[in-house]
Amino acid sequence: MTQELFDAVLVGGGPANLSAALALGRARRRVLLVDAGPRRNAAATHVNNFLTRDGTPPDEMRRIGREQLGRYPSVTLRDEAVHAITGERGAFRVSLEGGDVTAKRLLLGTGMIDEEIAIEGFAERWGHAIYQCPYCHGWDVRERPWGFLMTPHSAGHALMFGLLLTQWTDTLTVFTQGIPLADEDAERLRARGVRVEASPVRRLTGPEGALRRVELEDGGSIECEALFAHPPQRHVPLVAALGLELDEAGYVKVDGMRRETSTPGIFAAGDLTTPVQGALLGAAQGTQAAAVINVDLAMDPR
Repeated sequence: MTQELFDAVLVGGGPANLSAALALGRARRRVLLVDAGPRRNAAATHVNNFLTRDGTPPDEMRRIGREQLGRYPSVTLRDEAVHAITGERGAFRVSLEGGDVTAKRLLLGTGMIDEEIAIEGFAERWGHAIYQCPYCHGWDVRERPWGFLMTPHSAGHALMFGLLLTQWTDTLTVFTQGIPLADEDAERLRARGVRVEASPVRRLTGPEGALRRVELEDGGSIECEALFAHPPQRHVPLVAALGLELDEAGYVKVDGMRRETSTPGIFAAGDLTTPVQGALLGAAQGTQAAAVINVDLAMDPR
């Protein structure tokens, strides 16, 4: 049985691949975008810092993107999971719930999975009162008491990030969680008016997903209405199974210009390639990858 052939299969339906599908559709490439969900930012209520879409609910932004792709007859969307990817550049076999297809090129835009931090009250406040990015959410909670929760994953940039957060608030506590912080770093934070708290966090409290106080293991508590944290992240199982080369931080390594991974013909864009994450950044990377894929296909022998 002949499998359906696409110029490119795009795995994942977030901003990176929606943008890539748009660029490839306008280039008249035959494209399949597959998205089984759920979306990476499922807890977030708005996409911020995205020109012309600032404050748009993520589901609405995705709906608009999909609606606009409907103008391009060469773009197909399927809401189904990818079970496996085999083959090689020019002839990848993509196993879907609805049957296998063949792709000349692949673009991964699967995002990352955030690991939950084991603190009481953390999970229900993630995306509502606990955030990763001040550029995405800082304006909306500005001039309130904030906290930054250090983890072994984020300890290396605690000084930089702590100083950065003082742009949005004058009341900031860095919770070191008992992780060593260099004396000179602690002094620089204190000189900027930042409180450095070594006692581990025991519990987060506040009504209905809001945050009001951080309770400590030593019995104390600190007022806090917005907490920033960078939990460890891991790849979705499909990406992990591909055996792609990763960088030192564990993200899929891509050529900076081409967005191509260590496997020829497989490209990647968005959060799975960098810790510097955001909807607008992912969309730009998706467009960049699409342009490279289009040129790459044009260079194929006929």
